[in-house]
Amino acid sequence: MNIGLTGGIACGKSTVSQMLVRRGAVLIDADRIAREVVLPGSAGLALVAERFGQAVLDGDGSLNRRKLGEIVFKDEAARKDLEGILHPLIRQEMWSRMSRYEQEDPSRLVVVDIPLLYESGLQEQVQEVMVVYIPRELQKERLMKRDGLGSEEADRRLNAQLSIEDKKALADYVIDNSGTQEDTERQVDRFWQEKGLR
Repeated sequence: MNIGLTGGIACGKSTVSQMLVRRGAVLIDADRIAREVVLPGSAGLALVAERFGQAVLDGDGSLNRRKLGEIVFKDEAARKDLEGILHPLIRQEMWSRMSRYEQEDPSRLVVVDIPLLYESGLQEQVQEVMVVYIPRELQKERLMKRDGLGSEEADRRLNAQLSIEDKKALADYVIDNSGTQEDTERQVDRFWQEKGLR
């Protein structure tokens, strides 16, 4: 069984994914795979440097995510170009791992953590979708604090994604992460029991 895990930026997907892993799920993290496909020497990094120039590389040849982020969050066309380069590489690796894990143990929950699940149209590729939710104002506050961003930059990043309210409305399961960690754990427990997972 698999489930797509998503939510908005700074909503706490990592917190919820770790709660599921502690209960026995196996995690496929799209963000981690996104970092793997642009490691020094990779075809992905070569394509990114070709499109955005050497300025997005650090002296050691690794990707400077902050510089790349400054470019793509200000320019819709640049963001689409980056997605066009990376998404096929990330998807190929995600589906390969998902297939392998499901063959190894069909009864184990495979959690596919995809921040832009709906934006990328990938909800059809998973059996169900779980959205980690917090209200937008709290989301903005957490994002500014976590990433040291000003209000305008935080809004720009939030506006680059489907709104958290829209994601919540589309979800099969919603985990409200705006309360205490104990509240979130209880919701994850309820989901785990409802699915009859071991």
